[in-house]
Amino acid sequence: MTTSAVSLQPSAFSRTVVRRWLVAACVLLCGCGYTTRPGIASHLRTIYVKPFVNKIDLTRLTSNRERFPIYRHQMEVDLTNEVIRRYQFTGLLRPATPERADTRLEGELVDFHRDALRYNASQQVEEWRLNIVVNLRFIEQKTQTTLWEETGFTGDTTYFALGASAESESAALSRALTDLAHRIVERSVEDW
Repeated sequence: MTTSAVSLQPSAFSRTVVRRWLVAACVLLCGCGYTTRPGIASHLRTIYVKPFVNKIDLTRLTSNRERFPIYRHQMEVDLTNEVIRRYQFTGLLRPATPERADTRLEGELVDFHRDALRYNASQQVEEWRLNIVVNLRFIEQKTQTTLWEETGFTGDTTYFALGASAESESAALSRALTDLAHRIVERSVEDW
């Protein structure tokens, strides 16, 4: 009994399809320049967050509508704690003691202000924007090299003081501190 030989040679069409699949696989494996790895050097794994220093001149904090400014006592302590919590949450740089840390973050709280965004018909402020401004320095501990420095780095939020969506300024200030901490941590792990 004889069987006919089946041609095992691929056709030109199937070779083209295979080549296209190989090219697509190479592109997918090589990527397009995006990575989930942070831009921080691989030998930098820990950070010491030096307590923020309050350099705000409280005598010049004024509001156009109020005689006394709204200001949270020990805002620099709250910011330091929020930055440490954010580093713990992301896990990209682990908080450590000054002696064991690969890097150090230093910061100064330099400004806090509240600006009116929207008024109602009675000329009362309905919506405010809070800004917290810091100066930052990110240092590699071993070499004492400043890796980056930023002045006027800002975190902010808006909140309604009147109406159905009204909230306290204290709650809004907590959100502004969280926003600033989030931005600081992002800045410290992105490409320099």
